Amino acid sequence: MSSTPTATPPPTPTPSRDPRALAWLNGFVPRLRPALRQAVALGTASGVLVVAQAGLLAQVIASAVQRHAGLRQALPWLLALAPLILLRFALVRGSERVAFRAGAALRQQLRGELLAQIQRLGPLWLRGQQRGDLVNSLVNGIEALESYFARYLPTAKVTALVPVAILLAVFPVDWISGTILLLTAPLIPLFMWLIGRGAEDMNQQQWLRLARLSARFLDSLQGLGTLRLLGAGRREAAVVEQVSEEYRAATMRVLRVAFLSSVVLEFLSTVSIAMVAVLIGFRLMWGQMHFLQGFFVLLLAPEYYAPLRALGGVYHLRMDAIGAAQRLQPVFELQPPEPGCGGAEQPAPGAPGPGGNEPVPADHGAAGPGTAPSVPRTPGLRFEDVHFAYADGREALRGCSFDAAAGRVTALVGASGAGKSTVLSLLLGLARAQRGRIEVDGAALESFGQESWLRGLALVPQRAHVFAASIADNLRLARPGASLESLRGAARAAGAEAFIDALPQGFDTLLGERGAGLSGGQVQRLALARALLRDAPLLLLDEPTASLDAEAQQQVLDALRIAVRGRTVLMVSHRLRTLELADHVVVLEAGRVVEQGRPQQLAAAGGAFARLLRTQQGGAA
Repeated sequence: MSSTPTATPPPTPTPSRDPRALAWLNGFVPRLRPALRQAVALGTASGVLVVAQAGLLAQVIASAVQRHAGLRQALPWLLALAPLILLRFALVRGSERVAFRAGAALRQQLRGELLAQIQRLGPLWLRGQQRGDLVNSLVNGIEALESYFARYLPTAKVTALVPVAILLAVFPVDWISGTILLLTAPLIPLFMWLIGRGAEDMNQQQWLRLARLSARFLDSLQGLGTLRLLGAGRREAAVVEQVSEEYRAATMRVLRVAFLSSVVLEFLSTVSIAMVAVLIGFRLMWGQMHFLQGFFVLLLAPEYYAPLRALGGVYHLRMDAIGAAQRLQPVFELQPPEPGCGGAEQPAPGAPGPGGNEPVPADHGAAGPGTAPSVPRTPGLRFEDVHFAYADGREALRGCSFDAAAGRVTALVGASGAGKSTVLSLLLGLARAQRGRIEVDGAALESFGQESWLRGLALVPQRAHVFAASIADNLRLARPGASLESLRGAARAAGAEAFIDALPQGFDTLLGERGAGLSGGQVQRLALARALLRDAPLLLLDEPTASLDAEAQQQVLDALRIAVRGRTVLMVSHRLRTLELADHVVVLEAGRVVEQGRPQQLAAAGGAFARLLRTQQGGAA
C-alpha cells in the first residue's frame, strides 16, 4: 500500500531585528522635510485651536448653568465657536493632504529608483531572484513606505507637540489635573514600545511569508501549463494553500497584537481621564474649584490623549515599513557590477529592458557621451585570454581567445555551460571580464563607453520579449519615431511583413503579454525586424531558432540569410541548420576555445565540432 507524499514548503527563516532598516528609512526624511514641516505645523495649529475651542465652549456652558443665560447672551460665544471648528477641520484636512501628497511623490521616486537599481544590477542578478518577491517589494513594499512617511511620521511629530500645548493651558488653571496628565502620558508610549517589540518580529515574519507566497503563486501561474501536463496541479495547489494558510495565520497574529495594543492604549487613556474627572468632581462638590475651570479642564483631557491614541492607531505602519525596509534596503545597497564597456552612472539606453531579455535601444540618432568613439560600420572582434567567474565562484571563461572577423558570421558552439552566453553578456555590458582583453578593431572595448557601444549593436535573443502593445510600438523600441515605411522595410527584410499585413490592424494590431496572439516563429521574426530597424554594425544572435518547429526555423533562417549580409555577426548556436549561415565556427568547452575554423573543415577534422554534429544527428535520428 503506497501513500502519496505531501509537498511541504521549506520553513520560513526567522528575521533578526535590524536597527539599520529604521536608519535607512529615516534617511529619506530630508527629501520630505519641507512637506513634513508644513503638515506638522498645520496639525499642531489644529491642536492648539482645541484650547480656544474648549475655552469658548466652557464659557457657553458655564453661563448657561451658573448664570442661567439664554440663547441671546450665549450667541456671541456660539458665533465665535462655529468658525473655530471649521478652521480646525480645514487645518486637519490640509495637514493630511500635504502629507499624502509628499508620501505619494516619494512613492513614485522610490519605485522609479528601485526599477533603475534592478536595471543596473542587470539580468544576471535578476536570474537568481524570485520574481514574485520583487513584484511584492515594488508594490506592497513601496506602499508600506509611503504610509510610514505620509501618516506615521506626521502623527508622531504632532503627538510630541500638541499635548505640550494643552499642558501649558491646563497647568495655570489646575495644577493637580495637569500633574495627572503629565504623569500618565508617558505610560501610553511605554506600553506601545513594549507591545511593539514583540509585534515587530511577528510583522517581519509576515513580510517574509508574503514574499514567499507571492513568489510561489507567480511561479505556479507561469508554470501552469507544465503543472497540468505533469498532473501536478493538485499537489502545487496544496502547497500554495499551505503557504497561504501560514500567511493568514501570521496576519491574524499581527492583528491580534495590534488590537491588544489599541485596547491597552484606550484603557490607559480612559482611566487617566476618569482620574481627572473624579478629582475635579470632588473639588467642585467641596467648593474648592470653579465650574468654569473644571469644565474647561474636562474638555481638554480627552483632547490631550487624542494624539497619543492616534499614534497607537498608526504604530503598525511603522512595523510594516521596517519589515518592507529589511527587504528593500539590501536591494538598494547592492553594488551593480562594473559595466563591461565603460559605464554610465545612470541607466543608459541599451541597458536591459523590462523583460530582462533584450537591451532597450537608444535613440538611433543620439550622439555618444563625451568623446567616446562610435562603433565602426563593420567592426572586427577579438577576445584575448578572457577570464570570467560568477559571484558564486563558478568559472565561465578560462582564457577564452578567438577572432570574429568584420563583415562575417562567427558561430559559437559548445555544450550547455561551455561559456557561450557569458561571451554575449560581456559584449552586452552585463558583466566585465576579470582578466584578458576584448578588442574592437584593435581598440579596447572599454574605450567606447557604454552608451556609445550599445548604440552600435543589436540582439536577437533566444526568447524574444514582446510587450503588451502594438506591433509598431514593439518595433519602435529599436528606433523611436521611425516612420511606417522604415518599419515595413525592416519587417520585409525579416520575413515578417506578410504575417503582419494579415493581422486585423496590421502594424497597429495590439499584442498580448509576451506576444500572445503570435506564434513562436512570428515572435522571433518580429525580434529580428526590431534588430534590423536598429541598423547596428554588430548583430548578436542567441540561439535564434531555439524552441521553433521545422517550418518556423526555415522562415527565420531565410530572413537571417538576408539580414546578415555585410554585417559583423556573432551567433550562439548548436543547431545544424543555423550553422549553415556561419563563415567561422568557434568551439567552446569549459570556458576555453578548443577548436575554430570554417565549419566544413572542422567537420572533416573529426574533432570536438565533429563530435557535436554526430551527437545532434544521433539525437535527431
